[in-house]
Amino acid sequence: MTDGSLSLPARLYLLAWDTSKSEVTGTAQVPQLVRAGALTELAQRGLLLDEDGIATPVDMDAETGDPVLDGLLELVRESRPHRWRGWVTLHSRFTLDAVREQLTAGGYLRARKKRALGLFPTVDHDLARPATVEALQEEAREILRGRTAGLSGRDAALGALAAAADLRTLLPRKDRHDVHVEELIDRSGPVAPVLRKLVQEVRGAVTAATVATRA
Repeated sequence: MTDGSLSLPARLYLLAWDTSKSEVTGTAQVPQLVRAGALTELAQRGLLLDEDGIATPVDMDAETGDPVLDGLLELVRESRPHRWRGWVTLHSRFTLDAVREQLTAGGYLRARKKRALGLFPTVDHDLARPATVEALQEEAREILRGRTAGLSGRDAALGALAAAADLRTLLPRKDRHDVHVEELIDRSGPVAPVLRKLVQEVRGAVTAATVATRA
């Protein structure tokens, strides 16, 4: 895919941006989506293994060189054991904030300081490279439409997670039910059993967000 240097969680976060409005869609489930992407990449790199449903670090000293992934790996190491579904939500803002900081440092986002209620300093973000994000989104659409010849396990995982998050930036609602998520999971390689659990949790976050907005 475009800009292969980006991690899976960073790519998933950019897929959630509406380039026409320079804002993130599906904000309620984006933290869980980004966390699920980080867990998937750590599993793909062999740094987290599934042991009876528990996300388990393999090496207490290994690092990826990516601050987002290494931050999550350190959190998993220093916390009591949790199942994969627990890690999708537990302190998920920690990973989202780290991804946002990384993308800002890399020039993909632009930080904008403001004051909430005119009093409290906060930081908003705008897209700095909308064309790059649009290219990433178009490539993701190709995956979701089933054009998967030569698809890598990493891109298959991205497609499965993006579909689970029901991102409206990628496909019209009427087309989203046609995505073969199970096929994408199967094509993700050895991490498929873990990815299947993570996809289920992201779907759960979408359902919870939908219920909350209708309440």
